[in-house]
Amino acid sequence: MDLDTLFSLTGRTAIVTGGSRGIGRMIAEGYVRSGVRVYITARKADECEATAQELSELGHCVALPGDISTTEGIADLVARYGEHEDALDILVNNAGAAWGAPFAEFPESGWDKVMDLNVKTPFFLTQALAPLFARRSGDHLAKVINIASIDGISLNPQETYSYHASKAAVIQLTRRMAVRLAEDGIIVSAIAPGAFASRMNRDARDHADEVVAGVPSGRIGTSEDMAGAAIYLASRAGDYVVGSTLIVDGGVTHAR
Repeated sequence: MDLDTLFSLTGRTAIVTGGSRGIGRMIAEGYVRSGVRVYITARKADECEATAQELSELGHCVALPGDISTTEGIADLVARYGEHEDALDILVNNAGAAWGAPFAEFPESGWDKVMDLNVKTPFFLTQALAPLFARRSGDHLAKVINIASIDGISLNPQETYSYHASKAAVIQLTRRMAVRLAEDGIIVSAIAPGAFASRMNRDARDHADEVVAGVPSGRIGTSEDMAGAAIYLASRAGDYVVGSTLIVDGGVTHAR
């Protein structure tokens, strides 16, 4: 057992979708600090470029902004990534959306937006990048990490119907993809975050003192918590975690 290489990611490449802020940025920073050549994508080009510039002070980080909620956007991302690299080691499917509305008023647009980005995009982006995974060098396994949510396992009190459904779907999709792609040397797993401060989770960001009352660990998640989970799954240490969803929530799921 070589403990020096067990968690090492030095020299690998990664795409982190939704990498300009929140959980995606936490993971991107962890990878950059670990010696990974990181490419982040996000719909808002200015935010994506700004984050990449900041993370570039720590290592290699390039912005590839765009809308990956469509197959056209996915094809564009893959083509632009190919201008920089001819292979891929790690894909983090983090880009996501949420929508809240009362049951009687919940719109089809809110349903479709969330399901397209949260469920369809991870599948078709992974499919489009499969040839680049096959070109990776070395004997390490390729990794796909889908970002689910504890709301796909248990319920929050908000009427976020499509979000709950989409994150449950991500967990099941992770299982199905993992069984098929393991034979190609691609290990698929997922992370289900709890309360991490982000624009999507405004409660954790703006009302942390109230949120921690429901967290057994007594605090909201930090960048180190999320980066640590993502590094573990992407490294040799996580090679035997196939199709599983790692819950990173300070105990909330068990306490709900």
